[in-house]
Amino acid sequence: MKRLTIKSLKEQADAMEAEEAFKWLISLSEEYGEPVKKLADKYYKRMEAIKKEEERLLAMSSMEFEAYGNGYCLVGGIDEAGRGPLAGPVVAACVILPKGCLIHKLNDSKKLSAEVREQLYTRIKAEAISYGIGIVENHIIDEINIYEATKKAMELAVGCMKTRPDFLITDAVRINVDIPQRAVPKADQNSVSVAAASILAKVTRDRIMDKMDEKYPGYGFAKHKGYGTAEHIAAIKEKGLCPIHRRSFTHNFV
Repeated sequence: MKRLTIKSLKEQADAMEAEEAFKWLISLSEEYGEPVKKLADKYYKRMEAIKKEEERLLAMSSMEFEAYGNGYCLVGGIDEAGRGPLAGPVVAACVILPKGCLIHKLNDSKKLSAEVREQLYTRIKAEAISYGIGIVENHIIDEINIYEATKKAMELAVGCMKTRPDFLITDAVRINVDIPQRAVPKADQNSVSVAAASILAKVTRDRIMDKMDEKYPGYGFAKHKGYGTAEHIAAIKEKGLCPIHRRSFTHNFV
């Protein structure tokens, strides 16, 4: 049999799962020597990184598994994006993940790059049992305040789900729905379903603000997403408020 090059071995290994590639390369190491042992070590490190990531995600699933242990089957995580900005809506999402679902890199949306959030957004929507998104616009925020608007967005997210959760984990906010719920501070860092919701909410809101940047140029919405950066405040002072600004957040700047 023709002896394969290291490049060919690597190409074949890349097409395998890390553990399978490691075992295969180790089986060839006596024949191929040190270069293949070094290549196998790379897949061993990759295998260990995957194991560590799965352990992290299992730890983040503890609240979900506790709910399953109490007899619940459809555990929904809820989170929001956009409580603090000077402009745009507040967006909430609710996500039910399958039991034991481990989506690598899943984390609080604030800890992820925009590129990774976009990738996970697609993956979460594909793998979720059900999800819902609720949006409350800036004029409603001005009418009822941001706390009540956040709860309203969360309630809307639950209300539009095709499959209704039988238990909810929320990020420190209790909402007015007839579903048992657990409100936990920093749940987006400690619950896989809440982390998934944080990503759907964040990406949805960022996309809205990107469109608002085209509709209302000059404020920098695509860059800062409506938050009170120095650039944004300077634009408000120069141009005045636009229709998506929250009047209750910006009265000090005009």
